[in-house]
This record gives sequence, structure tokens and C-alpha cells, in this order.
Amino acid sequence: MQTKKAVLQQLFLREVNGDPITERNELSHCTIIETEFAMWEREKRDFSFDEVFESHWIKTCTAGYITELIFKADGSLTEFTLFDRLKTVGHWVLDEGLLYVSIFKGENQYDFVIVANSSVNIHSAIEYKNDELHSYLKLAQTRV
Repeated sequence: MQTKKAVLQQLFLREVNGDPITERNELSHCTIIETEFAMWEREKRDFSFDEVFESHWIKTCTAGYITELIFKADGSLTEFTLFDRLKTVGHWVLDEGLLYVSIFKGENQYDFVIVANSSVNIHSAIEYKNDELHSYLKLAQTRV
């Protein structure tokens, strides 16, 4: 698993600076102003198990692909495309308040870490496809 600091820094650079997504291994070469990072980090919070298990979420990416995620209490999840209901499966784990997700679609594996927003239930993640940087995601909880 990625360190919490690396996950947050990667997302910070995308959300605050508007930069293209920075690879994890390049974070040490990036300039992060600590006061700006601290302000941004105050807008985030930790997830709790109770708000994740048995919940439905809507996931979208910068390319406009939209799916529904259903998180089960046993750490499994089901994903459906929103309109034609094509099904895929995966798993999730909560670690240090971050929600780590892996989804399997045919030969592909999608991994992302969701960071909770403290003011609204629209959260953010950076997705990897087969260990390569893939997309910036927004995820909305449909119930809390």
C-alpha cells in the first residue's frame, strides 16, 4: 500500500495546482508549499468502516465513464456500469482512514485510493490501470 502522505501529496498537486497527475515516484521532485498543503488537508478527513460497508457510490472519471459501486461488509465490492448494468467485482480495505479499492475487469486491474472530503460526500482518487497511471476520479456516496 502507498503511504498516506504520498496519496495525499499526489492528489493535492492535481486538485490545488491543477497539474497533470504526478507519478508516485516523482513526488520528491515536486514543490509542495506546506502551508497550502496543510490548508487543503484540513478539507479532508478519514473514512470510517460504518460509512463504507453496505453503501452505494457513483464513480466517474475525467473521460466521463460512470459506474455504481456497492461496498460489502466482507471487503468485497460489485461495480455496475450505470446504464447498461455490466458487472465487475473487486475488493476494498480501509487503512489509515483511506479507502483502497481494486477492481478486476477481464485482463485489467484498476486500483485507486479514495480520500474523503470533509465538507461534502464527493470524494477524490487517482486511478491506476495495471499499475500505470490512468485517471482522476470523483466518487459520490449515495447514502451515509
